[in-house]
Amino acid sequence: MSARGTRRFIADLLHGRRPRPFSADDADAAQLRAAITLRSARPGSAAPRTEFVTDLHQRLAAELTAEPTAAAQARPGRPVHSSRRRLVQATSIAAAAAAVGAVVDHAVTNRVPAESGRDQTLNPTTGQWRTVSASADLTEGAVQAFDLGSVIGFVARTGGQLRAVSGVCTHLGCRLALDAPASRLDCPCHRTSFALNGQLLTHQLPVAPPALPHLQVREAHGAVQIYAPPGPAG
Repeated sequence: MSARGTRRFIADLLHGRRPRPFSADDADAAQLRAAITLRSARPGSAAPRTEFVTDLHQRLAAELTAEPTAAAQARPGRPVHSSRRRLVQATSIAAAAAAVGAVVDHAVTNRVPAESGRDQTLNPTTGQWRTVSASADLTEGAVQAFDLGSVIGFVARTGGQLRAVSGVCTHLGCRLALDAPASRLDCPCHRTSFALNGQLLTHQLPVAPPALPHLQVREAHGAVQIYAPPGPAG
């Protein structure tokens, strides 16, 4: 995460300056979108900046005062200046709206694409091995959901190997549901699905979400265990 770039972007946004683009990851983008949403809630935020509109009007006024061409003058009954004025007014509104949207869109989306194939493994600063299943209950091809309070996920045995992934969609944090017959994890909030190894299978989102983070898993003393932070105090 580019903490410095994120802080600078939000400071520019809050002070009415044009935010400077930077390479942001998905966590940065989530913070930026939240800041943009809060900034847009201020009274008058829907309107473009005064300096922008003034400059735009000055440049368009020069166009309005330009002499019509000889061809236009030769066509009687055509309100050349009136037609041009309406066109310029419409263009002013469209340009202002486009400029505001373009700044926000460029600053948020001009970032390194999500590396959905990259292996990301959760390594909690303070963690412990916590049992989620008996080894005998997780046979070949079986998948089991678990909720440790601090972490939720799915553990599967494939080819004799154990693999555990997060049970939270990397788009907006919705809890995934197991589709056992299809051997996939589905997001109930949007049409997004992941393989049991965490890889993205399908989505209908503007930007592909990253793969699911892996969780450390082991077998010890007849139990399947996940390395996770302590759960909430009971």
